[in-house]
Amino acid sequence: MDAPGPVWKQPIDRSADPKREPGPIDLRRYRFTPAYGGIATLFGVPLCLNQDDLRAGDVDVAVVGAPVDVSLGHRGAAYGPRAIRADERVLPHSPEMLVNDSTRVRPFEVLNVVDYGDAAVDPLSIENSMEPIRTLVREIAEVGAVPLVLGGDHSILWPNCAALADVYGAGKVGVVHFDAHPDCANEVLGHHASHGTPIRRLIDDEHIPGRNFVQIGLRSAIAPDDELFEWMQRNGLRTHFMAEIDRRGFRTVLQDAIDEALDGPEYLYLSLDIDVLDPAYAPGTGTPEPPGLTNRELLPAIRRICHETPVVGLEIVEVAPHLDPGYTTTMNARRAIFEALTGLAMRRLDLPADYIHPAVAGRAED
Repeated sequence: MDAPGPVWKQPIDRSADPKREPGPIDLRRYRFTPAYGGIATLFGVPLCLNQDDLRAGDVDVAVVGAPVDVSLGHRGAAYGPRAIRADERVLPHSPEMLVNDSTRVRPFEVLNVVDYGDAAVDPLSIENSMEPIRTLVREIAEVGAVPLVLGGDHSILWPNCAALADVYGAGKVGVVHFDAHPDCANEVLGHHASHGTPIRRLIDDEHIPGRNFVQIGLRSAIAPDDELFEWMQRNGLRTHFMAEIDRRGFRTVLQDAIDEALDGPEYLYLSLDIDVLDPAYAPGTGTPEPPGLTNRELLPAIRRICHETPVVGLEIVEVAPHLDPGYTTTMNARRAIFEALTGLAMRRLDLPADYIHPAVAGRAED
């Protein structure tokens, strides 16, 4: 008989559970549940436990948590998935009640969105945590749903994108990467699995070609240094620093990034490190870097990318709730997710590019 694996990834024995038909499980007792009540799933969506549930529910988007922060140095991001699910400040916590104020699209009426729980993580090893995260993200992608991964630190970009390459094919998935830092070092303090190394791992493993990483918002006094800067250029990463955004304007740079993201790949992965926002909008993160994007720049951009490009997966990382005294960071993270879901719904509805509802844009006569 095989010895059991480590306790942190031993599954629950459900053989004695009551039998049920596969499908999403709505954990709400009442249609209206205040934000501070009920069992926390993201936006109050139903729960799925396995691939049979995902298939039976014809799921479009499945949320999965990856609560790791061992590689960050400044701990706390492991609590990000729980905070993003539960720390809603707006009273209604029912997905049917949510409408995007810019587009008037109700994403939960267009998409079947569920919560898929959290991946197993080793609280003492970032290296051990990579494969269980990759496995759970792959389970979602295998049934044709979009994995929406809640971090955790940015090390999870490595297993998340590798899982999509497993399903869609190496070299067929490009990445749009919002971040203050390049995250493509070879190692951090001697560790190859780290929040500062996932892009190097993906390129070295030949999951994602370097030219198919499009980076937006970089700025830091410590990275990239001259050696890393030269490596990034040699490997063809398309990178838009804040200096370029300041000089050319965010909308112009965003259009270039969308065009670059579609230059070759059939599919896109969207990686959002919350520290791309200026610390005024995201103080609750382990590596804040001024000056960054505003939420009025970032949030419509997330919606637009998910609307106008073939996004097959996305993540939001580095939310550290213990550093977030006014809930500002978590609130902006949740809103970014809502904008992403709105964008995916807009793509399903075949709305025109850069769409805003005429009435809310002051063009009601159109």
